[in-house]
Amino acid sequence: MAVPTAITNARVFDGEKTLGIRTVVIDGDRIARVGGVAPSGSEIVDGGGATLLPGLIDAHVHSAPGSLALALRFGVTTELEMQGMNTRENRGAITDDDTVADVRSAGFAITPPGGHPSELMPEGFRPKWDLPPVMPLMPFSSTPEEAAAFVPQLLARGSDFIKFMIDDGSVEGHPGLPSLDQATLNAGVAEAKKYGALTVAHALTAEATRMAAEAGVDGLTHVFMDQPHTPALIELIRDAGMFVVPCVTLNASMMGITAGGLADDPRVAARLDGKWDEALRSSYNRYPQGKLDDVYDTVRALDAAGVDILTGTDVSMPETFFGGLAHGASLHHELQYLVAAGLTPPRALRAATATTARRFHLGDRGRIAEGLRADLLLVDGDPTTTITDTLNTRAIWRRGARLAA
Repeated sequence: MAVPTAITNARVFDGEKTLGIRTVVIDGDRIARVGGVAPSGSEIVDGGGATLLPGLIDAHVHSAPGSLALALRFGVTTELEMQGMNTRENRGAITDDDTVADVRSAGFAITPPGGHPSELMPEGFRPKWDLPPVMPLMPFSSTPEEAAAFVPQLLARGSDFIKFMIDDGSVEGHPGLPSLDQATLNAGVAEAKKYGALTVAHALTAEATRMAAEAGVDGLTHVFMDQPHTPALIELIRDAGMFVVPCVTLNASMMGITAGGLADDPRVAARLDGKWDEALRSSYNRYPQGKLDDVYDTVRALDAAGVDILTGTDVSMPETFFGGLAHGASLHHELQYLVAAGLTPPRALRAATATTARRFHLGDRGRIAEGLRADLLLVDGDPTTTITDTLNTRAIWRRGARLAA
């Protein structure tokens, strides 16, 4: 019978706030105790000089072969797939595999035939991975009736939330791309609400953001990048009660900014293979006229208005045309970007833990509290004051199982 593990002498950030130095006890796959002394006979992990965080959550990914294992090596214990194959009917093995990050998935998003993201794929490109046991539903919709009809089918097939693509291609250099109209979006969102399903929207422009708010979408998986924010836009998002996953990492890449500096960090380089390193040193470069300072200003204004900010990256495959991003590593980069935008380190850490868990109804994770999953990240230093310390990995636990170094 496994003995409890006691992490002692570590500063604890519980997902919401710093608790000071506390002993955290893991028993099986759960957090058994926060505070007090280590139980007799426990395996002791000395956390002196380190900070214990909840496992990090990336709220915007697209999975690829090996990506869930790579994410976990960076302390990302859960990834939220915004288009992909890891719906409930396909992820049984993942759920029980403590060498990879856990995952939740939208399945495939509701978009018109020929709509986003088809324009991102080079002609003739075919991803090189094994097909899942059950192919996901492709909910191509051009009418309100089609969108509404696909919602219960997606939920029945194991989608954890429903995603809508609102994209006319203008940011990606494909103006005139088929896109959902307001009536079709409204019908799909209204149908999802009947089932109590969470809804999210891909929206890279201010106009797409307005459409999502009008439809009653719960959250935005991007922040608009086509113009500076206005007080009216910030108020619209706030008053709609939406959360926002800014994906500043993606916006920077769209503007031609690579993540070469991140790739040069030895804490990152040691965990990446050549393909992911090459991808990080590349960029999408589809919207070079964009201004990163405008994105920073928007994120800062949203945070100041009380809008829930979540960390996400939009990372997908190790291909240069999806460049500037790598699973796990880019979540740490996003934390750095959020702090550069003006969030305090604790607010950025909440965005990667408790806030995301709350908004995606993941009640068993995202915090360090008794009874929750023992998804934990121990890092040297204090990321509540120096956000880059999140990369100083000392130990990672997924459901109480410590990841082998």
